[in-house]
Amino acid sequence: MPAIPPAFHLFGIRHHGPGCARQLVAELERLNPDCLLIEGPPEAEAILSLAADPAMQPPVALLVYATDDPRRAAFFPLAAFSPEWQAIRFALQRGIPTRFMDLPQKHQLLPPPQPTPPADVPADPADPTDPTDQTDPAAIEDLALQRDPLTWLARAAGLDDGEEWWERLVEQRQDGTSLFPAIAEAMTALRSEAPPLRHPDHALREARREAWMRETLRAAHKEGFQRIAVVCGAWHVPALADWPPAARDCELLTRLPRTAVEVTWTPWTYGRLASESGYGAGVTSPGYYHFLWEHSRSTTHGSLASHWMVHVSRLLREQGLDSSSAHAIEAVRLAETLASFRGRTVPGLAELNEAVQTILCHGDDAPLALIRRTLIVGERLGEIPDSAPAVPLARSLADEQRRLRLKPEALERLLDLDLRKPGDLERSHLLHRLNLLGIPWGERSEAHSGKGTFHEIWKLRWQPEFAVRVVEASIWGNTVENAATGLALDRATRSTELAAVAALAGDVLLASLPDAVAGVVSRLEDLAALTGAVGQLMDAVPALAGIARYGSVRRIEAPRIRHVLDGMVARIVIGLPGACASLDDDAAEAMHTRLRGVDQAVPLLEDANQTAAWHQALQRLADLDGLHGLIAGAATRRLLDDAVEPHESTLRRLAYALSSGSEPAHAAAWLEGFLHGSGLVLLHDDRLWSALDSWLAQLPPDAFQRTLPLLRRTFGRFESTERRQLRERSRQPSTTPTTVTTRTSADTTDSPPPFHLERAERLAPFLRRILIP
Repeated sequence: MPAIPPAFHLFGIRHHGPGCARQLVAELERLNPDCLLIEGPPEAEAILSLAADPAMQPPVALLVYATDDPRRAAFFPLAAFSPEWQAIRFALQRGIPTRFMDLPQKHQLLPPPQPTPPADVPADPADPTDPTDQTDPAAIEDLALQRDPLTWLARAAGLDDGEEWWERLVEQRQDGTSLFPAIAEAMTALRSEAPPLRHPDHALREARREAWMRETLRAAHKEGFQRIAVVCGAWHVPALADWPPAARDCELLTRLPRTAVEVTWTPWTYGRLASESGYGAGVTSPGYYHFLWEHSRSTTHGSLASHWMVHVSRLLREQGLDSSSAHAIEAVRLAETLASFRGRTVPGLAELNEAVQTILCHGDDAPLALIRRTLIVGERLGEIPDSAPAVPLARSLADEQRRLRLKPEALERLLDLDLRKPGDLERSHLLHRLNLLGIPWGERSEAHSGKGTFHEIWKLRWQPEFAVRVVEASIWGNTVENAATGLALDRATRSTELAAVAALAGDVLLASLPDAVAGVVSRLEDLAALTGAVGQLMDAVPALAGIARYGSVRRIEAPRIRHVLDGMVARIVIGLPGACASLDDDAAEAMHTRLRGVDQAVPLLEDANQTAAWHQALQRLADLDGLHGLIAGAATRRLLDDAVEPHESTLRRLAYALSSGSEPAHAAAWLEGFLHGSGLVLLHDDRLWSALDSWLAQLPPDAFQRTLPLLRRTFGRFESTERRQLRERSRQPSTTPTTVTTRTSADTTDSPPPFHLERAERLAPFLRRILIP
């Protein structure tokens, strides 16, 4: 194959390496090219000039997405220390023509392949298949070789990972010898020895990419440029250094399918630039690489180790941790000594970390984890200028963020909102609207700190991927409010689950979407009228009760929702006994959850008639023959806690459930429902305690063994303090003994039976097995 013409100068780079960026800038200054070709999406050339805007602050990324389906998207991240970013800035400052030369994304962001056609229909050999399937071991091996060829070189050098190899041979270089001939030689040797890509889709895709790059080089050469700088991933240098016949490349690039794409700039974070985030071309320490880049440009005196320790000490002091100047000096000495012992000219990150952990962290791992998250990986969030192209929804969101003073940040922070203040209320509306749109910038904390329903605490953290979700959501509207309204109405129309629409109604009200309320509530009314299943009605009640109770605090009136809710509660009261009949264990668990939800929701309505009707339904449940023990016990406990009946009624039901005529499994389930959530009732009521005591004492050994796991599950759910109190209580004699009444006995005695100490002592070991975890 013919060699590349002498007008071309190939610079094989690591996509995010400060040493490589430093060397590349020096080489470009020496060469002074009249054309610059960079591996990247050609669709982005139209917005490349924005990189020179002072408002563009890396890390940023080029975002290319399919017009008809924004979920098919590709990011091209760039940091301040990325060689491509420095090359772009170099060219823009000097007016050098700059082009991207990778295979256009319009040929890569294609829909998933269709099912295999029948045998009598010939397949189109030019249609590429989806290269993202990584379940095949061959595909996994291919990606490992392509994404991190440095690991192969590191293994050849006797090192464990490519990051260490790169830092030792590149970042710690002290001479001015050009780096790029050595990189080209290493990659040529690696590609000659490496096995070919085993996965056919990946092999075809790589062949097309490199063919397109060569065609771009040929086009630039035909234009007459004399000094053409080519910046690409080091892996591609051997493929660009020797050109096959142009006809072969043209054949690879004919009949390529395409799709319409859009392109823009978007902020990025160092957390997403890290390899641990899943980014294939990521580095393990982007924050540290940023430090190396800034240190290489700094004119201040001092070693790399001393400057790094200053950053570490400042961070530790900000967190209230002790870190003196003496500590920092000792850490610098230790890092430099370790580097000397290992034959290195300057300390690397490994030596710095060992010194920091030993001296500044006193051997503790926790401060080192903080240093890694904040300084080594870093959470810097880039910025883009307002002139960058964006969908109208993205501009609307940016305007709202500025108006409400909610700046996107990569670091997680707490936002405490007082909904009585207009500004805080609008911030709450924006965050709720974004959550509706599937953009969870804020996560609401359920801990209200006792400040009432006017109080909200949010955890905010902006993720770069939200840029794609904003584009996806733009199909619903051009403003945040309109888009959230359109999505809510569509979801309500499509949903057939009453509970889902009830939850959606709550979300719509919290987001203050008046144009969506009517449609969602109408759908809620229709589903409530058509739904005959009591379980579905019960699932919907908690969310609607919260709206009915707290809606006015947010200046929202929902009388229609209250009307729907009243009708649903009435139907639940009527149909509850029938819905609870003939339940197996799994169905009883589900009904128990619903029962507790409705029981907590009814008091929020503040309606005496509704509360009385609910209590009557619970009474019917508690006395219903053949009812699952879990439900009967839960109904009895609800009546006890609400003081609906005399205490003797609870004792009567307990005695009936624990009588000798009741199956032990049924009795254990009844106890689980009765004691669910808290066992304090046993501590404060001697008669309940004694009834349980007597029942356990009367159980035959085989029945006790069958019942023990159920009881242990019940008591194991209590808080540790409750279990400790119950254990202490079990060591004390009962003061008010009560015998368990059987199903066939109708007699009662005027005086309690005598207390038998010996029988109680025999029971103590069994209680310890039950109550002590």
